[in-house]
Order: sequence, then C-alpha cells, then structure tokens
Amino acid sequence: MHPQQPEPPQPPQPLRPSESERTIGSRDLTDWRSTAGRWLRDSFGALVDRVRNTEVAVLLLLGLSVALAVGGTVLAGEIYEAVSTGHGIARVDEPLLAWILTVRTPELTAAIAAFSNSGGQLYMTIITAVAVTALCLLWRRWTPLVLMLIAVGGSLAMTVAGKRMTERARPALADAVPPYETSASFPSGHSLNSIVIAGMFCYLLVSHLTSTAARAVTVTLTVLYVLAMGLSRVYLGHHWLTDVLAAWSLGVAWLTVVITSHRLWLTQHQDHRLGGHRQVEGGGGDNR
Repeated sequence: MHPQQPEPPQPPQPLRPSESERTIGSRDLTDWRSTAGRWLRDSFGALVDRVRNTEVAVLLLLGLSVALAVGGTVLAGEIYEAVSTGHGIARVDEPLLAWILTVRTPELTAAIAAFSNSGGQLYMTIITAVAVTALCLLWRRWTPLVLMLIAVGGSLAMTVAGKRMTERARPALADAVPPYETSASFPSGHSLNSIVIAGMFCYLLVSHLTSTAARAVTVTLTVLYVLAMGLSRVYLGHHWLTDVLAAWSLGVAWLTVVITSHRLWLTQHQDHRLGGHRQVEGGGGDNR
C-alpha cells in the first residue's frame, strides 16, 4: 500500500458570495431596510438587466464613483485652500503645530516616526499584500484581493488628484521631522490610504467574525489605528491638521461607496440564487 498523499492546498474559489459574506452578526447585508437603500437596490437591479452582467454593472458603478471621488477631492482641495487664508477650521493649523513643537521629545518623536513610517508606500504595500494573501488562502476566496484592489485604487486616485490640483504647501521644513516630504500637502496620503485599507480589512473581518466581542475589538482597534496614523502626520510636521481631516472625510466616503457596491453585488447574486427575484416586503412579486 502506498502511503496516503496529503491533499494539495485548494486555490481560492471564484468570486461568489458565501453565507458568511452576506451577514455581519445577525445583520443580512442583502437586506436593505431604508427607502433609499431599496431604491438603490432596485436601480442597480435595473442596471444589471441592461448590461446582463452583475460584475460589469459593479465596475460601471465604481468607475462613475471614482470619477466623482476625484472631482470631489479637487473641489475639497480648493475649498481648503480658500479656507487656509485664515478663516474657518484652518485657523487651528498653525497654532496646533506651534503647540506640538513645545511638547516634542526625542523619545516620543522616534516612536511616532517609526509608527508613521509603517503607513508609507513601501511598508503599507508589503503589509497589505501579506494580509490579503493570508485572507484569500484562509477563506479560499478572491474577495479580499478584489475589494482591496478596488479600494486602494480609488484612494490612490484621490491622493494623486488632490496633490496635483491643489499644490498646497506643507508646514515649513524647520518644523518637520526628517526624512522630509516633497509632495503637496493636501490630502494626507498616509491618512487617506490608511483609513481605506484598515477600513476594508475591518469590513472583511467583521463580516466573518461570529463573536460580538471580537467584532467590537476589531472596530475599536481600526479606529484607534486610523486616528493614530493621521495625528502622527501632524505631530511630525508633515501635514496640517486640515489635510488629515480632509483625508479622513474622503476615505470614509470612498469606503461607503465600495462597501455599498459590494452589498449590491451580494444582493444581486442572492436574487439569482433565489430564482432571479426577491420577494418584496409584505407580499410576492419582483423587486425590480
């Protein structure tokens, strides 16, 4: 008898929703409770009917969203540039940096700089690639890779567009901690990319965790990480506070778009599994 050969590792499965992907705790992600949500669900269903392909419909929706996001980034940059003349929230930028200069210590600065550097392009790319690969192999699905590529692609587009169109000056080099940054200040790339990447990991993990405590810890750690990364950029003198606040706002908006698109994709495939339509609340019929 030949010794039993170990089974080779299974490759990730095609991008199709599993039961765990459709729920967060007791919440079904394919259940749209608000009037606006049901309208969005039905409108997306109509778009799918026109193009006859759910994936193409999602890509069209995301493409339009990226265009709007880039435009919104440029507009937000112009608004912040106008505000930076001395009105509104931008009036806290220089006083806050001046206060930070009085509380910096060599030990604290070294620790914050090491943490902040982990959110740079090189280290963040490596960390994200390893984590996404692990999730794909663990869950045997391509979903983490696809969602992360879409999320990161949008955040990078907003970062590049904002910096090139606004050219907002960073704090003076005399007030910054080396190594110095040379690109434009608005928006904060570290802050925008970290909130999008961490937020997407949080969404993926929470949708698979079964423990309420584990989900709460995951969300809490994500929020603390995002806050720490953004504020570290201000402490080091690499960005103004308003650069970070704008990045957080843009990141939350983009995450909302990507997660909503994923929910619409899940809903459409759930509809197909049920026989091509979903029963509407209160009776039978086609929801489209």
